[in-house]
Amino acid sequence: MPTFRYKAYSATGSSVSGTVEADSERLAMQQLKGRGLLPREIKEEGNDQNSSGSFSFRRGVPADELSLFTRRLATLVASSVPLFEAMGSLCEQEEAGPLRQALLRVKGRIAEGASLSRAMAADPNIFGESYVSMVAAGEAGGALDAVLERLADFLEEQEQVRSKVTSALAYPILMVLVGGGVMLFLLTVVIPRIVTIFEDSKAALPLITIILIKVSHFLQGYWWILVLLVISLVLLYRSAMKREDFRLKRDSLLLRLPLAGTMLQGLILSRFARVLGLLLSSGVPIMRALEITGEVVVNRVYRAFLRVVMEEVAQGGSLSGSLKKSPLFPPLLVHLAGVGEKSGNLEGMLVKAGVAYEREFSTRLGRMMGLMEPLLVLAMGVAVGIVVLAVLLPIFELNQLIK
Repeated sequence: MPTFRYKAYSATGSSVSGTVEADSERLAMQQLKGRGLLPREIKEEGNDQNSSGSFSFRRGVPADELSLFTRRLATLVASSVPLFEAMGSLCEQEEAGPLRQALLRVKGRIAEGASLSRAMAADPNIFGESYVSMVAAGEAGGALDAVLERLADFLEEQEQVRSKVTSALAYPILMVLVGGGVMLFLLTVVIPRIVTIFEDSKAALPLITIILIKVSHFLQGYWWILVLLVISLVLLYRSAMKREDFRLKRDSLLLRLPLAGTMLQGLILSRFARVLGLLLSSGVPIMRALEITGEVVVNRVYRAFLRVVMEEVAQGGSLSGSLKKSPLFPPLLVHLAGVGEKSGNLEGMLVKAGVAYEREFSTRLGRMMGLMEPLLVLAMGVAVGIVVLAVLLPIFELNQLIK
């Protein structure tokens, strides 16, 4: 008889976990409900197909592909097209790739009698738990088409944010690579050919020229040390990333960085509010919604505090009261959450807060990139100028000696 590992909520709201033996997942769920437990996750032991490292709206396919599929499915569902026919139509429209293969598997499971959410849950690399939870809530509430529309909108908006960040970082990264390449070329190719003139003259050289010559000699003769150092640092970092305490310290350090830390916090708050509001508006229970949001918000400092929030909410506390206890959540978000709880429109206020923080992030990103571009050009000019100065100074001195 298969053994299923479960996570559930007790009658008091506390989180419990364990194992249960049953012939099927449905019977295992019935056993748990018979014990007075509310199941939130059931997995068969030894089955890694459903395992995933974290929850996400976008996993193994680009967000634009997943959002387009979601919007098409929402249109077909709203038109009262049966799910099996809708999936068949979407499979024909989809180009060959991971998403089409996943849709074919989903179509097969629906033909066997599985619900849409259950069929998608078997492909966690394509449909994350947050995506599946919203689909399940939409099915249970009879508003699957509306939930799918919200999902498509959210995926498109998140892709726009990602595109903004990528576009903003493209120019600085290109400048750093070009500047580093130019400096490397000057130090390893140009400088060694010019240095021979100074060495033959046996004249006293300026300090800046001496430093430049030593750096050039080091790069020529011991470049492999730098390569080994970089490789060692990468391997050491990857090894350290396997430790949860190191990841927590790294995430905490990122939040304390000047300028970048404030922007990162705004992006995290935007994602937290948007995801939580979206899940609640789709009918996902608040405990499940908080759990999913905690995993979607990848920063471990926020994730650790959200676990505390879940415990307090499970014991009857308010969301705004729990968030107020940490400086991680600014007064504006706490106030909007409190107003939403009093008015019965928590999900709407959270979405508004998420939009506000997203706009603030976009504004700050534009300002920072506008300032960074001239600073990078200036830094590159200064670096090249130092090299030119180190070469020209001894030439001027030699010219004075000849006169």
